Amino acid sequence: MDKKADKGITVKKSEDMPEWYGQAVTKGQLADYSPVRGTMIIRPYGYAMWESIQQYFNGQIRKLGVRNAYFPLFIPESFFKKEAQHAQGFAPEVAWVENKDENSQERLAIRPTSETIIYDAYSRWIRSHRDLPLRLNQWCNIVRWEVKDVKLFLRSREFLWQEGHCAYATEAECQKETRIFLDEYEKLCNDLLAIPVVKGSKSERETFAGAKESTTVEAFMPDGKFLQCGTSHNLGQGFARSFGISFLGEDEKSHHPWQNSWGFSTRLIGAVVMQHGDDKGLVMPPNIAPTQIVIVPILFEKTRASTLEAAQKAAEWLKEFRVEIDSRDEYSAGWKFNDWEMKGVPLRIEVGPKDIENKRVVMVRRDTGEKITAKYNEIASKTKELLEDIQNNLFTKAKENLKKALVEVDTWPEFMKAVDNKKAIFAPFCGGVACEDEIKEKTKGANSRCRPFDQKNPKKNCVHCGKPAHAYYYFGKCY
Repeated sequence: MDKKADKGITVKKSEDMPEWYGQAVTKGQLADYSPVRGTMIIRPYGYAMWESIQQYFNGQIRKLGVRNAYFPLFIPESFFKKEAQHAQGFAPEVAWVENKDENSQERLAIRPTSETIIYDAYSRWIRSHRDLPLRLNQWCNIVRWEVKDVKLFLRSREFLWQEGHCAYATEAECQKETRIFLDEYEKLCNDLLAIPVVKGSKSERETFAGAKESTTVEAFMPDGKFLQCGTSHNLGQGFARSFGISFLGEDEKSHHPWQNSWGFSTRLIGAVVMQHGDDKGLVMPPNIAPTQIVIVPILFEKTRASTLEAAQKAAEWLKEFRVEIDSRDEYSAGWKFNDWEMKGVPLRIEVGPKDIENKRVVMVRRDTGEKITAKYNEIASKTKELLEDIQNNLFTKAKENLKKALVEVDTWPEFMKAVDNKKAIFAPFCGGVACEDEIKEKTKGANSRCRPFDQKNPKKNCVHCGKPAHAYYYFGKCY
């Protein structure tokens, strides 16, 4: 256990969210700061969360015919220049390294995203309509050099993510699956992370560089900011034209495929921390928790052996779950309770001499602090019931918080008041880039997050410029 964690969290979440967050992540042993400015170290406890996300999502995308691959970290500068809008969008963020290959003096970028290196390969691999659809995904690290001050999991120069890249024969198939992958992100957030999201299309200003349409899932954090949790982009045929990707169709004519790309990153871990954590530290949804149950034997010299034996039996009864026994001698039971509460373990089971006499255990929920007594023959069933209830309770609570935070406005004074009150805003918007630039400037950071799908024309004027609005959008400040 880190010495830094001995004091617990020293600030309230509601009073100083940034400081609380940094302490919750470091003292909860999810991550630590690196000596390299702008980067972070993901510790085993935090990486276990990422592995759970990977395991879950790999299972989902395999059902959709996606296979995992890996592409190089280094990208030739000329690849970026092939798609001008894409190159311009990422220019400020790209980190370059000198190419010491004597056969080429071309600079190499450390990937900020992988469209260009992947689509160069697709230009060689796709020849016929029989090669389509081509659906690949990779898990990798990304480097974007604009970040100076790291916010663990939320903003750093290097982070981990998954990025899917698919090519299709028709626009309809591409658009359909672009939305399907977005739906999978929504399910991941809801079912695994217990985080509700809003989803929809990005504005023109916020559309991914080079994409025809960008779609997103966005979570609203307790401090009044949106956090983008995943994006899925319909790239149209622009990249295919730029990289010379074509196929011979069933009509024996040459066509460019339609493409999409979709991804999420380790910021999902940060979302879990912010959404569910409290003044004691982390609160882990059971489905993502590296340790779902911790068994703490209450040790006394005379009954030590029998208590440890009972704890081991309980662990055997719970072997279908991710369970640990904390039998450390150097710490008191109370200290251990605080330690595991800081790490957010969903369920604590206490086993002491009196419990053994009565053939029972005491279960303590991390989300509510409620204590439940269960007999030995009830432990497995009761644990399953409680973990399911904790997962559902955290999601329900987060949904209620989102509902309370969301306000619908039609006028600029109402909009500004909602921004000042750190609300999630739903407002009619013209969609104009210049208009959105002015909104962001006047509000010191608020912008559109997305417009929900399948809207009818609101027949209202834009909340800012007064021109006819084409849709309602979610607005707010963001990470």
